[in-house]
Amino acid sequence: MYILYEGASLLDGKPIVVIGIPKSSNSKTGGMFQTIIMRSDIDPITASRLGEDFSVCGNCVHRGVPHTGKTGGAKKRSCYVMLLMVLSVYKKYKAGGYTKITGHTNIAYVGRDLIIRLGAYGDPAAVPSYIWESLLSEASGHTGYSHQANLAGADYRPDLTMRSADTLEEAQQAWANGERTFRVTANANDIVQGKEIVCPASEEAGKRTTCEQCKLCSGNTISAKSIVIMAHGAGSKHYATA
Repeated sequence: MYILYEGASLLDGKPIVVIGIPKSSNSKTGGMFQTIIMRSDIDPITASRLGEDFSVCGNCVHRGVPHTGKTGGAKKRSCYVMLLMVLSVYKKYKAGGYTKITGHTNIAYVGRDLIIRLGAYGDPAAVPSYIWESLLSEASGHTGYSHQANLAGADYRPDLTMRSADTLEEAQQAWANGERTFRVTANANDIVQGKEIVCPASEEAGKRTTCEQCKLCSGNTISAKSIVIMAHGAGSKHYATA
């Protein structure tokens, strides 16, 4: 496991870190190389609770509602990522358990011949895109998503990531800009024919494949329809009120 970036978030200037994990046990994504983008100075649960996760999540509606309690993450958090998983990565990082990799050649070598998931947690636009360019330069493919299309300072790259959309209106705006979208919905029949297809790795599509095999969510690097998926994961019960 590797430290690929330590520095300021492009979203708010606060310290963040990117951890690369060569293999995943996630049944939906398959064994992709995962990247975790998190605060380097605050554990992810506390960051969520206090709203300090803006540094890595930006204006994503799925962050939930910060509060002044002493435990837990944000309330009504609809994100599918389990913070306990991110916490385990954070603890190992703070214990010095990861090797720091710097320079284009070394980062490129780490990603060579692999399928890369940009932002298994955190938004890729919080990180200077030269990191992703290096990591992907010798990779076999990638997936990525970003909510930061309209956030000043974000290194939003629709050629590298899908534009995350939470309403049809957001998706239509992106399509007008020539961008592909990954849209979350609470309505199984909510799909725009001719523009979108249901995520092939989703439960509603019968889990026909994995993200590692599919690779449709690679932004404008490919010419394909946009993707729609039902709200899923531990936070999906909060999606309607996100």
